[in-house]
Amino acid sequence: MFSKIASTVGAAAVVAAAMLGFTAQAQAAPGCARVDQIGSTGYITNSAGTQIASVKQFKGCNKNFAYTYVWEGFRSSHSQWYFCASIAKEDGGRPTLMDTKCELNKAEVWSSGASTLSSCTHAAGLVQWGSNERQGKSSTRC
Repeated sequence: MFSKIASTVGAAAVVAAAMLGFTAQAQAAPGCARVDQIGSTGYITNSAGTQIASVKQFKGCNKNFAYTYVWEGFRSSHSQWYFCASIAKEDGGRPTLMDTKCELNKAEVWSSGASTLSSCTHAAGLVQWGSNERQGKSSTRC
């Protein structure tokens, strides 16, 4: 009896969440209506080890996109920050940064899209504030 009620309540919650717009949907990148995340999310941490931003790589429109999101906790406690998102192409040696886009005092930045789907890549993110600079990256996808 309880399992039937629980499953009915659970199904109703899923329907209600969908009606309210809580379903997972693909993100939108500049110039590309639909992109899908590839690889796992990377994080940028401050010197104390607190996560301050996330770094993701997406594919769509025959391109790779990098995305960096600066977390609200960091934004609310800092008056100024500079941050970037880049696609890093891996050629066996040091990664080559391409398609870099940077912003000042915003929450998110998307790269404009690199034609690197046939290469091994990861998204690279950077946050600078005061004399501090921290970096992070997503996992590599080939």
